[in-house]
Amino acid sequence: MGWESWKDLDGIRRRLDEGADPEMLSGRRPLHRAAFFGSPEVVTELARRVVDVDALEDGTPALWEAVLSGRPDNARALAAAGADPWRPVIGGWSPGRLSLAGPTPDLFVRPAQERGLSEEERAAAQEGKRLVAALGDLHYEGTGLACVAGIDAEEAIHRLEAAPAGAEELEELLEEPWAYDFDESLRIVGVTTVPGGCVVTQPWGYMPSTPGVLSRLSTGTVCYGLYANPKSGNQGSIVRNGIVEGSDLHPGGGPDLDDTAEEVLASYLYRYNAVAYSCAFAGLRLTDARAVVGPPDRWVELPERNYWEH
Repeated sequence: MGWESWKDLDGIRRRLDEGADPEMLSGRRPLHRAAFFGSPEVVTELARRVVDVDALEDGTPALWEAVLSGRPDNARALAAAGADPWRPVIGGWSPGRLSLAGPTPDLFVRPAQERGLSEEERAAAQEGKRLVAALGDLHYEGTGLACVAGIDAEEAIHRLEAAPAGAEELEELLEEPWAYDFDESLRIVGVTTVPGGCVVTQPWGYMPSTPGVLSRLSTGTVCYGLYANPKSGNQGSIVRNGIVEGSDLHPGGGPDLDDTAEEVLASYLYRYNAVAYSCAFAGLRLTDARAVVGPPDRWVELPERNYWEH
């Protein structure tokens, strides 16, 4: 079964009629795969063949998968097949209430007894929509970021004890960063003041997300570090006042079962957008992508030190 196979209604029916198990495929639930990859017609076909349309996989029903992945047609098909939009799943959120914060708030009819969004949740949803639109469709693979709350670029440069980058070396680096000496290029970062704080960026490396950088920047405040690792995916970390509160995180990924209500909402609002998630965590309200992709307010050179230590 490839991704496109989940949209092939005739192919799915043929497999099922020949004895394929609608409940399990290679240890996973087919209905969940269809909710994410498939068509509403395939979802409807599978839903009528399973015992429980709300059966869980990794703690969540197929309807949660459809809402979280932005597949409203599949979500409607599941609801029509009897899936419960208002059953709480993670952090007190149900698929139905979560959809109120997304692009299709009228996806389900909300019963009178079901609460809607709070003022704080509604404001977070509005900011999420604005921030994602402001950043646009940016390419950030290989980029390192430090999103810092409450300080501007000048203060960040002071805390890092950085000096202005040499003009000649900088020109050479920006023309062809991958041809430049890698160890030297790691010490060059861009710093930009943005509403709510500042961003330290390195479009070709991980330096802004290292413990040595984040610990210095986070004095009296909080940072979210991101490295969009081309080999292993997005890697996030949280450092508050020099203390690491979270590491090996996956910004822009789905929520975990033990996430708080706020974390679930953020995962939904910024799904598949690690940069927006990182900025939002630090309360940064960027108006465009310049602080991430450049040109920054200032290019600076960091002093030589071991940045893998705090």
